[in-house]
Amino acid sequence: MIFDIFRKKEKAEDKYLVKMSYDRTKPATKRNVVKFLRNLGIEVKTNTKARGNNGIYLKNRIDVSRNLKEDKAVEVLIHEFAHHIHNKIEQNIAKNGGSLEILFKTNDTEEIKKELIKVTNVTDKDKRLEAFTNTKADISTKIKNLQKAIQKDYPDFQRSKKFSEFEKYIKHSDAKYLLKYDAIRLVTGWFIKKERIISVKNIEIDFPQMPAAFQFYIKLISLKRKQTKISRRINQLNKYYDKPAELFARFVQGYFSCNAAIIKLAPLTSQRFKTLLNSGYYKELKDFFEIFALKNI
Repeated sequence: MIFDIFRKKEKAEDKYLVKMSYDRTKPATKRNVVKFLRNLGIEVKTNTKARGNNGIYLKNRIDVSRNLKEDKAVEVLIHEFAHHIHNKIEQNIAKNGGSLEILFKTNDTEEIKKELIKVTNVTDKDKRLEAFTNTKADISTKIKNLQKAIQKDYPDFQRSKKFSEFEKYIKHSDAKYLLKYDAIRLVTGWFIKKERIISVKNIEIDFPQMPAAFQFYIKLISLKRKQTKISRRINQLNKYYDKPAELFARFVQGYFSCNAAIIKLAPLTSQRFKTLLNSGYYKELKDFFEIFALKNI
């Protein structure tokens, strides 16, 4: 994940000039990878919460969450290092998301993008998008079931149309507040104040005299609010996952961690990446692979 905290345009990074003198049998442990990155002049923080993420990249700085296990921390370090390399090739990636054309030095990126999305689905072990999508589907099913329950008493009820019978009833009930909030505290009285908490979750208890169809409708409205929020989150994640900067970082992470599987999944991208890597286009990333890779890639 990339954070843009530097507003002023800085001088271009120094060109890739030297190789690091490392023992090439050195294992890719968290400690060794951190040492490699620090020797490149990158500030690495491993004792923070990374702003609530597994890791973040700021210009010339990488933060990795202290809550990660060893293997996951190494993957995150590689991911964020890929952002660092990308930023040296193409500046301001935090603002514009980067370009596959520049990353892979070709104008023919249609197939590469398809392969990168496949790789993302494998390397995204948090599965946030999948979780949100499943939740949205579950909510949609519940909404349909509530609609059917309401239609038993009001056959003409449709979600897209005005529910006149409900609107006449709700004007005289405190439950009207639940059309905007899932739970709310009501304070009544002038001299002796009384507090009462009502919620969608406990609507049968809070409003026992309310017709069941109206209770179902309030639950349906609550679920539609949740559905809207989740849809917004899914859209945000889709934009995030489709950014060339993230597609590239997830590819590099996967290419290092499960090389054979990624080559099979993304043969065209892997071949192009290997050619550019060996030519030094990805700068110190070539050193990283030569030092830490368990076999010749």
